[in-house]
Amino acid sequence: MAEEWSPAVARIGEAAGVAWTYLSAHGPTSLTVLAHGVGVPRDLLLQALGWLARENKIDITDKGRGKIVSLRTG
Repeated sequence: MAEEWSPAVARIGEAAGVAWTYLSAHGPTSLTVLAHGVGVPRDLLLQALGWLARENKIDITDKGRGKIVSLRTG
C-alpha cells in the first residue's frame, strides 16, 4: 500500500523533483539562481533541498557569501 502524504509534504516532494531535474540539466548552481530557475517560493525550495540532502542526493558547499548546490556523483 502506498504511503499517503499530507499536501504540504507532497508539495515539498514535488519541488525536490523539480530541483533535482534542474540540477541534472544545469549542473552546480548557486542557491539564488536555483531559486529563480525552479520557480517555487524560496522557503519551499529550502525544504526541498533539505529533503534531497537527507536522501544524500545533493552537496551544498559555501562559495563566498553564497551556496552552491550540486548533485552527488556515484
